[in-house]
Amino acid sequence: MSATLLDERKYQQLLGETLPVIIHNKTEYQRLLQAAAHLMEKPEEEIGEEEGRLLEMLSVLIEEYEGRVHPLPKTEPHRMLSYLLQEKGLKPSDLGATLPKSRVSEILNGKRGISKAQAKQLAELFRVPVELFL
Repeated sequence: MSATLLDERKYQQLLGETLPVIIHNKTEYQRLLQAAAHLMEKPEEEIGEEEGRLLEMLSVLIEEYEGRVHPLPKTEPHRMLSYLLQEKGLKPSDLGATLPKSRVSEILNGKRGISKAQAKQLAELFRVPVELFL
Protein backbone atom coordinates (compact mmCIF):
# COMPACT_ATOMS: atom_id res chain seq x y z
CA MET A 1 0.00 0.00 0.00
CA SER A 2 1.48 3.33 -0.99
CA ALA A 3 0.97 6.44 1.11
CA THR A 4 -0.39 9.47 -0.68
CA LEU A 5 1.47 12.62 0.26
CA LEU A 6 -0.44 15.74 1.12
CA ASP A 7 0.29 19.00 -0.59
CA GLU A 8 1.22 20.91 2.58
CA ARG A 9 0.50 24.32 1.11
CA LYS A 10 -2.97 23.32 -0.09
CA TYR A 11 -3.78 21.52 3.16
CA GLN A 12 -2.64 24.49 5.27
CA GLN A 13 -4.83 26.76 3.18
CA LEU A 14 -7.85 24.47 3.70
CA LEU A 15 -7.17 24.31 7.44
CA GLY A 16 -6.82 28.09 7.60
CA GLU A 17 -10.13 28.61 5.80
CA THR A 18 -12.03 26.00 7.82
CA LEU A 19 -10.38 26.36 11.24
CA PRO A 20 -11.34 22.90 12.56
CA VAL A 21 -11.56 22.80 16.37
CA ILE A 22 -12.88 20.59 19.14
CA ILE A 23 -16.53 21.65 19.14
CA HIS A 24 -17.71 23.31 22.35
CA ASN A 25 -20.93 25.00 21.29
CA LYS A 26 -23.73 25.01 18.75
CA THR A 27 -22.18 27.85 16.71
CA GLU A 28 -18.95 25.91 16.16
CA TYR A 29 -20.99 22.79 15.42
CA GLN A 30 -23.06 24.57 12.76
CA ARG A 31 -19.96 26.13 11.19
CA LEU A 32 -18.11 22.82 10.86
CA LEU A 33 -21.25 21.00 9.75
CA GLN A 34 -21.62 23.57 6.97
CA ALA A 35 -17.96 23.16 5.98
CA ALA A 36 -18.39 19.38 5.78
CA ALA A 37 -21.60 19.74 3.76
CA HIS A 38 -19.80 22.06 1.34
CA LEU A 39 -17.07 19.46 0.78
CA MET A 40 -19.61 16.66 0.33
CA GLU A 41 -21.39 18.61 -2.42
CA LYS A 42 -18.40 18.01 -4.69
CA PRO A 43 -18.39 14.87 -6.83
CA GLU A 44 -16.22 12.23 -5.17
CA GLU A 45 -13.76 12.09 -8.05
CA GLU A 46 -13.10 15.84 -7.68
CA ILE A 47 -12.20 15.66 -3.98
CA GLY A 48 -8.44 15.79 -3.59
CA GLU A 49 -6.43 14.05 -0.88
CA GLU A 50 -6.26 17.25 1.17
CA GLU A 51 -10.02 17.83 1.03
CA GLY A 52 -10.65 14.16 1.81
CA ARG A 53 -8.47 14.35 4.91
CA LEU A 54 -10.17 17.58 6.03
CA LEU A 55 -13.59 15.99 5.55
CA GLU A 56 -12.47 12.98 7.56
CA MET A 57 -11.29 15.26 10.39
CA LEU A 58 -14.53 17.25 10.33
CA SER A 59 -16.52 14.01 10.50
CA VAL A 60 -14.62 12.91 13.61
CA LEU A 61 -15.10 16.30 15.28
CA ILE A 62 -18.81 16.43 14.44
CA GLU A 63 -19.43 12.83 15.51
CA GLU A 64 -17.64 13.38 18.81
CA TYR A 65 -19.71 16.50 19.55
CA GLU A 66 -22.99 14.81 18.65
CA GLY A 67 -22.13 11.81 20.83
CA ARG A 68 -21.32 14.09 23.74
CA VAL A 69 -24.31 16.44 23.40
CA HIS A 70 -26.90 13.94 22.16
CA PRO A 71 -25.84 10.52 23.48
CA LEU A 72 -27.81 7.53 22.30
CA PRO A 73 -30.09 6.18 25.00
CA LYS A 74 -29.01 3.03 26.82
CA THR A 75 -31.46 0.26 26.08
CA GLU A 76 -31.54 -3.50 25.72
CA PRO A 77 -29.71 -4.67 22.57
CA HIS A 78 -32.75 -6.41 21.06
CA ARG A 79 -34.85 -3.27 21.51
CA MET A 80 -32.11 -1.17 19.88
CA LEU A 81 -32.03 -3.57 16.92
CA SER A 82 -35.81 -3.33 16.58
CA TYR A 83 -35.65 0.46 16.75
CA LEU A 84 -32.90 0.70 14.13
CA LEU A 85 -34.77 -1.63 11.79
CA GLN A 86 -37.84 0.58 12.09
CA GLU A 87 -35.83 3.81 11.62
CA LYS A 88 -34.14 2.48 8.47
CA GLY A 89 -37.40 1.07 7.10
CA LEU A 90 -35.99 -2.46 7.10
CA LYS A 91 -37.63 -5.80 7.84
CA PRO A 92 -36.01 -8.53 9.94
CA SER A 93 -35.58 -10.53 6.73
CA ASP A 94 -33.32 -7.76 5.41
CA LEU A 95 -30.69 -8.87 7.95
CA GLY A 96 -30.24 -12.20 6.15
CA ALA A 97 -26.74 -11.32 4.99
CA THR A 98 -25.73 -10.43 8.56
CA LEU A 99 -27.62 -12.89 10.75
CA PRO A 100 -29.35 -16.25 10.17
CA LYS A 101 -33.12 -15.79 9.78
CA SER A 102 -33.98 -17.88 12.85
CA ARG A 103 -31.52 -15.90 15.02
CA VAL A 104 -33.04 -12.57 14.02
CA SER A 105 -36.44 -13.65 15.31
CA GLU A 106 -34.99 -15.02 18.56
CA ILE A 107 -32.95 -11.84 19.13
CA LEU A 108 -35.87 -9.50 18.42
CA ASN A 109 -38.06 -11.49 20.83
CA GLY A 110 -35.40 -11.23 23.54
CA LYS A 111 -34.91 -15.01 23.66
CA ARG A 112 -31.31 -14.88 22.47
CA GLY A 113 -28.51 -12.42 23.02
CA ILE A 114 -26.32 -10.84 20.37
CA SER A 115 -22.79 -12.22 20.18
CA LYS A 116 -19.79 -9.91 19.93
CA ALA A 117 -19.24 -10.91 16.30
CA GLN A 118 -22.90 -10.26 15.46
CA ALA A 119 -22.79 -6.94 17.33
CA LYS A 120 -19.81 -5.88 15.23
CA GLN A 121 -21.60 -6.81 12.00
CA LEU A 122 -24.77 -4.98 13.06
CA ALA A 123 -22.78 -1.90 14.09
CA GLU A 124 -21.14 -1.79 10.66
CA LEU A 125 -24.48 -2.31 8.92
CA PHE A 126 -26.25 0.47 10.85
CA ARG A 127 -23.15 2.66 11.25
CA VAL A 128 -23.54 2.93 15.01
CA PRO A 129 -21.27 2.13 17.96
CA VAL A 130 -20.95 -1.60 18.63
CA GLU A 131 -21.75 -0.98 22.32
CA LEU A 132 -25.41 -0.49 21.39
CA PHE A 133 -25.68 -4.22 20.77
CA LEU A 134 -23.68 -5.49 23.75
